[in-house]
Amino acid sequence: MSYQSMEEAQIRCEREGIQFWKAIQLEDADERGVTQEDSWKEMQRMWQAMLDGLDAYDPELMSRSRMVGKEGGLMDAYREAGDTLCGDFMAKVMSNALKMGCNNACMKRIVAAPTAGACGVMPAVLVTYYREYHVPEEKMIEALYVAAGIGQIIANRAYLAGASGGCQAEIGSGSGMAAAAICHVKGGDTVKLGNACAMALKNLMGLVCDPVGGLVEVPCVKRNVGGAFNAIAAADMALAGIESQIPVDQVIDAMKEVGDKMDVSLRETGFGGVAGSTRAAEIVERMNM
Repeated sequence: MSYQSMEEAQIRCEREGIQFWKAIQLEDADERGVTQEDSWKEMQRMWQAMLDGLDAYDPELMSRSRMVGKEGGLMDAYREAGDTLCGDFMAKVMSNALKMGCNNACMKRIVAAPTAGACGVMPAVLVTYYREYHVPEEKMIEALYVAAGIGQIIANRAYLAGASGGCQAEIGSGSGMAAAAICHVKGGDTVKLGNACAMALKNLMGLVCDPVGGLVEVPCVKRNVGGAFNAIAAADMALAGIESQIPVDQVIDAMKEVGDKMDVSLRETGFGGVAGSTRAAEIVERMNM
């Protein structure tokens, strides 16, 4: 049976003297009836798909709605000019988040982790760090197990779909997963992974899902950037020894409560938030012409 809480997974880690990623791998192998080697190969395939997805980005390709597509290329050009506010590495994170979001809108292959709408958060954080600092691939695959374990717990206790809990369940969950994953890459233990995830989730709690025209494009693509930045900030805070005063399991429960109270117009219906703005109505009318 999959883990119902971070506490449950942590107890196993302490009892068996294993890291969080290993506890997730063992659970995956047992649940699917495969060997640990087979489990690893499948996660390795997911990692390669993330790498390939970024490499497949085409700045000339626009989505059918014409709302998004070029953003990753524009960010690359801005970064290469050398005048960014946030520095070269974080500008690459921005570019990669935008590229994957645009890939999704343009019907290219993506890894929907945790969802298609949030597919840019984890690659932006993990692939950028991998390529910038030449981390061994094995460490990055371990990080994907960490992210998968966090996502599994969120799914069991709350939501991953914007239609169920708002964008806090998509970008928020992706940010929490990425925060814990990069925290692992940087040597964080299970406690720090939980703190990183908790802080990332709290920062985005209440985020609504308001796609213009019901499409996973606006504001979704750019929100992937916010989720990636938030993940890195939360991981750095956790690695610095800053703790979440609210345990991660309770933060996830709070996210579910907020999602349950969220008006239906703010849960992927395309009626509320920016989707209900005058400009959004003009865009939808143009698309329907």
